Amino acid sequence: WTKTEQLKDELRGIQLNHPQLQHLRILLHGPVGAGKSCFINSLQSVFQGEIKAIAYEQSFAKKSCTRTYKTYRIITNNSETLPFICNDVMGLEATEEDGMHPEDVVNAMLGHIKDGYKFNPTTPISAEDQGFIREPSLQDKVHCLVSVVPANSISRMEYGVISKMGIAGENAKRLGESILKLVYIQMRNCSDRLGPPMKCVFPISNYHEETEIDNNKDVLILMALLYIVKVAKDYRSGDRPVRPV
Repeated sequence: WTKTEQLKDELRGIQLNHPQLQHLRILLHGPVGAGKSCFINSLQSVFQGEIKAIAYEQSFAKKSCTRTYKTYRIITNNSETLPFICNDVMGLEATEEDGMHPEDVVNAMLGHIKDGYKFNPTTPISAEDQGFIREPSLQDKVHCLVSVVPANSISRMEYGVISKMGIAGENAKRLGESILKLVYIQMRNCSDRLGPPMKCVFPISNYHEETEIDNNKDVLILMALLYIVKVAKDYRSGDRPVRPV
C-alpha cells in the first residue's frame, strides 16, 4: 500500500453530502504557457496509470492554445468518474487586449459561463450572450480557484499578468538540498508576488515529456489535488466565497 494509492483512495472516497451537488468544480487560471492544460493531463495520467492527453497543450506557447471554457472529468482506470471536475480557460496576458478578460474569471467563478463558450479578450461575457447562464446552480459555480504559475519564471512575470491574477484572487478572497532550497525560494516568490500563504502553494512537476508514470511526481500531484478538493468541499455552500489556492 503506497502513499500514491493512499492518496488516490482518499480522493476517490470524497463525500459531498449535498443534495444539489454531484461534483466539485475547480477552475484553473494563470498566464499563457503556465501548465494549466498540462496539469489536467497529469491528473488523468495519475489516475489512469499511464500517460494521457485529454486537454490540448502546446510547448512554449506565446498565445493561449485554450480559447474556450472547457470542462474535464477525471476518470480512473476502472472507469470510475471522480467527484470533482476541472475547468480550463484562456491564459492571462499582460496587455488589456490579449488573453482572458479578468471579469470572465469572476463570471466563471459565479457560474455564469457555459461549457464551450469562446472567450473574447477585449469584452467579458454579458447576459445577452448565448454562453451566459442567467441562474447558475450550485454545480455551475466554482468551488475552488487554482492559480497555476511556471516555477522557473515567477520572478519575471509581467506586472500586467500579476495584476490580473491579483484581481481574480481578490474577488475570490528532486532530490538534493540545493533543489529543495530552490523549490522553497520559488514557493516564497510565488507567495510574495501573488498573495497566497505558503501553505497554499504547492510545487509540482507536470507530465510533459515523460512516456511512463513516475511515483514521485504522482505523490506531489495528488497531495496538491487533495488539498484543492478539501478546500473546494469546505467552500461548496452557495453563500460562501470561492476559495483561492
